Amino acid sequence: MFSHIMVGANDMNASKKFYDAILGAMGYEPGVIDEKGRCFYFTASGIFAITPPIDGNPATHGNGCTVGFAAKDPAQADAWHAAGVANGGVSCEDAPGVRESGLGKLYLAYLRDPAGNKICALHQLG
Repeated sequence: MFSHIMVGANDMNASKKFYDAILGAMGYEPGVIDEKGRCFYFTASGIFAITPPIDGNPATHGNGCTVGFAAKDPAQADAWHAAGVANGGVSCEDAPGVRESGLGKLYLAYLRDPAGNKICALHQLG
């Protein structure tokens, strides 16, 4: 359904370090910076990107917005979370763990990135 997701960043070095770490914990290559200073993470299922806002105003997080990354298992979600906290992210919501939902049991881990964007690693348990 999605071709790409892009979030704003105020400090591209801090944001790239953070996303290289959390996405690296999921087996993805470091991001690639283009000529406009944007950073892209290319995958077989789509593209994730970080960018300074093109309007020149500061990046802000979307209240109520969450970007979710698929984790292959709970251990990968935990590694993702630990890499994020170690690289400038802040844990948010409840601690990583199992949550009941209308989709069944989910293993979820939440972080705020260096720009305040809320992100999540999700593994569906069944």
